[in-house]
Formats: sequence, C-alpha cells, structure tokens
Amino acid sequence: MTTPMHGYRIAALLFTTMLVAACDKNAFQVLPVDSLLASRIKFFNFGVNTPGVNFYADAIKMTAVQSGTGSEATTGVGYGGVGNGGAYSQIAPGSHTLTGRIAAASNKDTAVAIFSATINDGKFYSFYLSGVYDTTTKKTDAFLLEDVYPADIDWSVALVRFVHAIPNASPLTLRAANTVTNDTLAVGGAVAYKSGGTFTALPPGVYNLFARYTDSTTNKLTRTAVSFSGGRVYTIGARGNITVAPTATCPTTSTTCLDNTTNR
Repeated sequence: MTTPMHGYRIAALLFTTMLVAACDKNAFQVLPVDSLLASRIKFFNFGVNTPGVNFYADAIKMTAVQSGTGSEATTGVGYGGVGNGGAYSQIAPGSHTLTGRIAAASNKDTAVAIFSATINDGKFYSFYLSGVYDTTTKKTDAFLLEDVYPADIDWSVALVRFVHAIPNASPLTLRAANTVTNDTLAVGGAVAYKSGGTFTALPPGVYNLFARYTDSTTNKLTRTAVSFSGGRVYTIGARGNITVAPTATCPTTSTTCLDNTTNR
C-alpha cells in the first residue's frame, strides 16, 4: 500500500529528475508530464555534403546521437540519415522555427538551415535538409511535408510516397515494377524538387523502382528488390546530385540514390 508521504516522495523524485534532464545540455524532447502531444515530426539530412547535425524545434533539441561514453556524440545525423532512428518525435502544434545545427566541435551549433513552420494539431510531418551544402555560407536548403496517410491500417496494401530532394533535377515520376508479376505502377504523379507525391496503394511484394523525367523513357535513378509489406507506409526519397552517377543501393554516404524509409 502506498502511503500519502510515499506518494509525495515519488512525485518529488520525478520532478527532480525532470529538472536535471532539463538542465543537461545534452537533453532533448523534455516535455511536461501532462503533455501527450498528438503532432509528430521526422527529420532527414538529405543535404549533399552537409555536416552531421542535431535538429531543433525552436530551442528544443529534437535529435541527438549518444556516444559510447554516455555524452552526446559530435557526429549528429549525417547525410542520408534520419533522426532518432527513423522514429517520429512529438512536437507541440503551433508556429516553430526548425533548424539543423552542426554537431561537430568545429562550427558547433551553426544553423545550416532555418525554416519557419506551422504545425497543426494531430498531424504528422517530415522535415528535410536538401540541396548541396555551401561550405562558404555553411547553408543548405530545407523543406517540410505533411505526411498524409490514413490512421486506419489496410493490411491488403502498402502505401508508398515519392519525395524529391535533388536540387538540380527536373520533376521526376517514380514507378514500381513487381519482380514476380512484372506489373508496373506509377507511385503518384510527377514530383518537383522540395515536394512529395501522395501516398499510393501498392499490392504487397518486392519491387524494382525507377524514377524518370516526365518527358523521358530513361531511368535517372533506380533501386532494386525493395520489399513493401501490407499495412505499412513508406517514403521513397530521391537524394543527391543528379550529375553524379547514382547507385542502385542507398548507403549513408554522399551518393545519389532512392532512399527507402518506413513511416509506419
């Protein structure tokens, strides 16, 4: 049985723990205990040659990478990476300034991109660093997309969206060819830089993906043997520099490729 005094001690301990976390310079996403925020956001570093960054909403650090010593690593979210292991982070609805800030000791906390955003209650979003990093100005591009997919799960299909984050590429259309049936489906329509298409239902299966300019039959980017499972939601992101030969895989290096990230 919990006595009143015991309950007070537990409450005091929780409050003290929150204060310590809030004062820790490496802390992030410190939220009041009564906050159950319905809005969510995911962070991508798709800016070619952009240093590793920590992402912030206003003054709140939303992503960080822990080192083996328990302190914050100076690597941050590198090019091709997704913050917090690809998971969504809670964010309060309202107006925010989203930034990606250099994680390394050199130029520490310099904002490589500053983006003003309005977050609506109960909505999901993806924030992208994009373009090519300018080593002189220490700046890159950024954009925000709302992730509009149904809350109810339809296990008979996978939902797939295409996002265009290559600054020197014309609008692209993504297509998916089933490796068993050879059926080829367009994943939405043509998508311009800093934009995303609608989430499109595809039968579960393994697909070869290819993206083309709207007036061409030549593949600009490809990726083979991508599995889409029923009931899951995916974003295929085109990243890199279109003048650089793309790869059929998508490692987290300065490559041009089709990234595959699971939304749900």
